[in-house]
Amino acid sequence: MPKFAANISLLFAELPYLDRFQAAAEAGFKAVEVLFPYELAAKETHRALLANGLDLVLINAPPPNYTGGEPGYAAIPGGEGRFQSDIRRVLRYAEVLRPKLIHIMSGYSSGPDAFACLVHNLQWAADQAPQQQFTIEPLNPVSQPDYFLNDYDLAVRVLDRVDRPNVGLQYDSFHAHMIHGDALAVWEQFHAKITHAQIGAAPDRSEPGRGPIDFTRLFAAMENSGYANWVSAEYTPSTHRTATSLGWMGQHVT
Repeated sequence: MPKFAANISLLFAELPYLDRFQAAAEAGFKAVEVLFPYELAAKETHRALLANGLDLVLINAPPPNYTGGEPGYAAIPGGEGRFQSDIRRVLRYAEVLRPKLIHIMSGYSSGPDAFACLVHNLQWAADQAPQQQFTIEPLNPVSQPDYFLNDYDLAVRVLDRVDRPNVGLQYDSFHAHMIHGDALAVWEQFHAKITHAQIGAAPDRSEPGRGPIDFTRLFAAMENSGYANWVSAEYTPSTHRTATSLGWMGQHVT
């Protein structure tokens, strides 16, 4: 069965940020991911990881733009300078936090210029930090209208053009189902490119066991494909307390 991590940006959100690490460890998780850990100094997050014996699987990039301007994401033509500045900041955090993966978000754009810009920026980031693993993730157009990377076929075309060993595909069962209508079929078609997996039910992004996705079959497909990396629970609990939404995990941990 998969080894599960907790996305503590969504899970345990009823608690203050630094308290979520202990809650995740007490729930049986050995690793966590944090979408945007940039509001606090990296050493505070690092201290919480160490205190609870947790690995950090993933963070997102680039940081939010708290001034309200353009975010400088990776597929925005003309924003290459901002992108590079943002990634340098992310890498400074990564020097302290040591995340296994950094998810580079494409941002909101379209067209061939955006495609070329995304490829160029991903190549730059990969070459800037060749020992760091990066991912890209398709997000569905219902949740993220106008997001550039909105299809798994498109993501594979981007990866093929980027052609860097430290840039891979990030899979999310919720987004996969919302984009293509069958999360299991997406896994079976694209698993060779997948370096990180996340899970959530569709269509409401709640815990596994709700909605049409058969997670027992999905986890079996992950195992059969040889996938051995973390599977991160990235969902919004349907319950007030995250701990009461974790019954699915006990059914799939041996």
